[in-house]
Amino acid sequence: MRLRARRPAPPDAPLRLQLLCHSYWPEHSPPQRRWQGLITAFRGRGWDVDVVAPVAHFPEGRRRLPRDQAGRLLRPQQGPHGERVHRVPYIPHRGTAHAARLIDQLVSAALSVPVGLLTPRPDALVVTAPSLPILLAGYLLARLRRVPLVVEMRDAWPDLARDARLVKGTAKSLIERVVEYVQARADLVVAVTAGFAQTLRDRGVDPVVTISNGLDLSRVPALPPVGTAPGPLRALYLGNHGESQRLDVLVRASALVGEAMELHLVGHGVQRPALIELARELNAPVVFHESVHGPAVLEQYTAADTCIVSLRDDWKSFETTVPSKTYEVLAIGRHVTAVVRGEAERIVRDAGAGNVVASDPEAIAALWRRLAADRALLLTTGGGRRWVAEHADHRHLADRYARVLRALVDGEPIPAGPTGEPGGSVAGATASGDRRTDADTPAA
Repeated sequence: MRLRARRPAPPDAPLRLQLLCHSYWPEHSPPQRRWQGLITAFRGRGWDVDVVAPVAHFPEGRRRLPRDQAGRLLRPQQGPHGERVHRVPYIPHRGTAHAARLIDQLVSAALSVPVGLLTPRPDALVVTAPSLPILLAGYLLARLRRVPLVVEMRDAWPDLARDARLVKGTAKSLIERVVEYVQARADLVVAVTAGFAQTLRDRGVDPVVTISNGLDLSRVPALPPVGTAPGPLRALYLGNHGESQRLDVLVRASALVGEAMELHLVGHGVQRPALIELARELNAPVVFHESVHGPAVLEQYTAADTCIVSLRDDWKSFETTVPSKTYEVLAIGRHVTAVVRGEAERIVRDAGAGNVVASDPEAIAALWRRLAADRALLLTTGGGRRWVAEHADHRHLADRYARVLRALVDGEPIPAGPTGEPGGSVAGATASGDRRTDADTPAA
């Protein structure tokens, strides 16, 4: 039985949001970077925000920070922008162990429901995925609290499950059914790329809006141009060392170039030990660095001649995926070696920020040889920073998000995007936050 939607809040009255995520401040992670920027803007509007997240333990799988920083169970913690952070337990594990990490996420997601019930009732609940277990927890909590549910898909799930061979065969897996079930019953789905938003619309999900990843451009300096004097090319990759990035291709390419370059790989991930071994076997000019944060990130960018964004090209879902580091690399103004396709490729080309190259050692090596031989090719014209200012500055993204959330809470049509992207109707939203389809079971 449908329930009558509750009375809208007074116009422009501050909203209260509840966010469920699997990683948050003081950790350094994709959801942390995205939501720190958004929450800064929401708090500036006077909105209240309650965050439900595990005790800080990313990426090692264990708490490394003092308890006062990592958070204590059932003790609300003041966030850096006045938000309240409510911590749930986690299962200690090795950060590179897939099964253990899944168990950790399952436990934290399950316990997010009772912890979320202890916070003040929000006007809307946002759950950001992956991880996938938190997606189901967000759905259950929104139903129990009878508030609108916003599902934010930062990766192309469930499509990615097929590409990564987490599921096989022609029949739909449990993963696919659960993800599609929640997407279909959300009051709003937020995608971070226009391509995946359209994929969801084609499947009947509505409303769907695109609010991309981005950054606070005012806090990211434009670096001075690289020098054009002869010398080894310094190529930098900074980010996750996982299966999605296929960094072994970069290592093999650097081995082909040899002494004319240095490849610097900064970060962590499940593939890092194998990459270290591969570089040793090939005698490749690769320098591995631990993860860096704050001023150390800028130091790495300043020393680089070209910065790499990379996604493997044999997973179809990555045609509608943009690595979040893309925006940072564009903003600083360094030349980009873009080993991407689809939407990410179009962004780099539109910005005129570098070279797009196939995920092939020979092709990448050929590009790096040209850049090393003619360093004038590394000079950019500032197009990347201009592109970010227009499309991916947190101020604009947060303003769009705020208008969308306000419309959702007030039961108004979702406003169209700045490029004419369709908004949507929320007339079917109920006080329970449940937008049921005609059937009560997931689409087959």
